[in-house]
Amino acid sequence: MAKEEAIKMDGVVIELLPNTTFRVKLEKFEKPILAMLNGRMRQNNIKVLLGDTVELEFSPYDLTRGRVTRRR
Repeated sequence: MAKEEAIKMDGVVIELLPNTTFRVKLEKFEKPILAMLNGRMRQNNIKVLLGDTVELEFSPYDLTRGRVTRRR
């Protein structure tokens, strides 16, 4: 079985949580979603701050949790 394609969206960080976890507000959803930094952003020590626009990657199975792949 092939791996499903990830869904990519942009959002704005509205809350900083412990352990590089964030609440991100998306345009298409009413509720903010929970997002974590992906491994490459942790390795390169890229900081994500409150109000930053970020690119998120979702699994097609769970749209309530995402992975931050890029800071814009």
